[in-house]
Amino acid sequence: MKTDETQLKRASDAALTSLLNLTILPVIGFIALLLIYRKTRPGDIDRYHALLGIQINIIAAAVLFLVSTLMILLGGFDSPWTWVYVITYFTLVHTVFIVFALWALVRAWSGDKLKQA
Repeated sequence: MKTDETQLKRASDAALTSLLNLTILPVIGFIALLLIYRKTRPGDIDRYHALLGIQINIIAAAVLFLVSTLMILLGGFDSPWTWVYVITYFTLVHTVFIVFALWALVRAWSGDKLKQA
């Protein structure tokens, strides 16, 4: 299947909005990602990167929700351990999501998937 420039641009845009959602534009980036997804067709590279971005961001949101719930249950916001959880989450877990989204962006720029079938 031939990949045209529009699909590559859309794949790059999807990967970039995924990264933006994880960094500086939460929710807005996710909505933009969903709008990009609506323009794609099954089997195309842009659909692959849009779905990948959606999956990354949903998993990141679920993990953030889990960590927030654990913070509240294990000491609340007044506990000094809260900062340990927050700093550990953002330096380890959230950084992994950002690096993964960045890797997907580089692969989208080259017109490739993360894993070749």
